[in-house]
Amino acid sequence: MESRHILITGASSGIGLEAAQLLARAGHRLTLPCRNQSRADALAAALAADGVSTPLADLADLASVERLAAGLLGDGKPIDTLVLNAGLQYSGAREPRWSAQGFELTFAVNHLAHQALLQRLLPLLLASPRPRVVVTASEVHDPTTPGGRVGPPAGLGQLEGLRQGAGAAMVDGRSPFHAEKAYKDSKLCNLLMARALAARLASQGHQLPVLAWSPGLVIPRGKAGFFRYSREHNPLGQALFALLARDLLRVSETPARAGGLLAGLAADPELEEAGFSYFSNRVVAPGRLRFERGDPSAEARDDQLADALWQLSTSQVELALAG
Repeated sequence: MESRHILITGASSGIGLEAAQLLARAGHRLTLPCRNQSRADALAAALAADGVSTPLADLADLASVERLAAGLLGDGKPIDTLVLNAGLQYSGAREPRWSAQGFELTFAVNHLAHQALLQRLLPLLLASPRPRVVVTASEVHDPTTPGGRVGPPAGLGQLEGLRQGAGAAMVDGRSPFHAEKAYKDSKLCNLLMARALAARLASQGHQLPVLAWSPGLVIPRGKAGFFRYSREHNPLGQALFALLARDLLRVSETPARAGGLLAGLAADPELEEAGFSYFSNRVVAPGRLRFERGDPSAEARDDQLADALWQLSTSQVELALAG
């Protein structure tokens, strides 16, 4: 397999870390932004591989994202695969948290920072002979899936909250704050962003794969990983949920297997089909999941909504950085 330069957000834990370990062992060159120096040092030590860089970037701060992008653009090294994987969810919280620029934190980290990074790094992607973008979404974006049916469904409305900008608790601008819906909405945004990117690149004559995927319900053991943001609000509930889903119903995926899927999406030479594609890791029987190409929700296939989200997100990032 040919060595690639791969940038992965969210590689200091969970499926991002699992993927980074596999890719480092395969000899790929990795750029793995980390929120702070302690995480960067720990990740570099854990991988202990040549060709691994761990620059600092806090996705909750668009100015920090801009500094990362400026540094990478200054270096001028082409990026073969850009993996937008980092994700935040603070389940059970009754009040919204806010990014450095005043955006609701789930939306700011999961979507807005990723689109800002993507747009700034496009010149480095397009300088690669075989560029690729991978976006980690979630099946909870789809109200028809088991996870999507639990609690309020994803739905962006007319993007009134995004039009308002900083200070809006929800993207639709109407719903009261709900931490789980905020996460679902951010994953819907991820898919719409990927779809808008593929359309824009095609209109400019650039043919490259834009691969969005849902890893399934990934539940690690111990305190690390996805549920670390939720335990402070309902630790017993989260522990019982993990026991039920992972050990009794067996409908969850392990970080190791999900990380393997992500590594394949980032580097598999057979995944060269240009344009938007969506893959999901679906439960087909207790203890058995199937990873296959499919379709996201109807709202995630709304090209007008995708274009509006892209344009409004671009405007809000520009306003936030100008301020």
